[in-house]
Amino acid sequence: MLLTASFAASALAQQTSRIYDPSSNQWIVYDPAKVDRDATARGVTPERFKRKLVPFRTSEPPGTIIIDTDRKFLFYVLPNFQAIRYGVGVGKEGFGWSGEVYVGRKAEWPSWTPTPDMIERDPSLTEYVTGMPGGIENPLGARALYLYQSGRDSLYRIHGTNEPWSIGLNVSSGCIRMNNADVEDLFSRAPVGTKVIVLKQGAALFQPS
Repeated sequence: MLLTASFAASALAQQTSRIYDPSSNQWIVYDPAKVDRDATARGVTPERFKRKLVPFRTSEPPGTIIIDTDRKFLFYVLPNFQAIRYGVGVGKEGFGWSGEVYVGRKAEWPSWTPTPDMIERDPSLTEYVTGMPGGIENPLGARALYLYQSGRDSLYRIHGTNEPWSIGLNVSSGCIRMNNADVEDLFSRAPVGTKVIVLKQGAALFQPS
């Protein structure tokens, strides 16, 4: 009973926490969801999706990438039950997927070629049917890790983005997008051959903090 009461008190405190809003010169009730929405509206990544070292218990060996599409986090497993946690953008409704793949190749400032399905949905992409050169305007951002399964390109990637506001959202056509600085960091850590696990919706193969 004491535990239940403490939990309820904690929840109430969180609901009634107040922060100072300099734009209105008033104290307002803190709403974490609103903070995320406001960050997105300003074109920046919400604070909770910033890169962070976290405790992480998993049976997977260090060097494994685990992607939680529900909570929009990518974990790079480290020794001693720790991981680097990155915020990600994932596939929008109808484009989600799960499974076990591996990094088949990597590229810096990769070129991008839309798939036939993408062109069918958006005919304006026909302009890039032979490929869009790498660069700051390229949808794949600064780095790309190409995900393979059974020796074949799955057509899914972990890649950068020039839209930092999209981190934490369901926005892509199935690829996993990261801030450019974060994908550069992951790129430097994960060699070709790295195991990548994309969790099914609602799955809990590990215990994040």
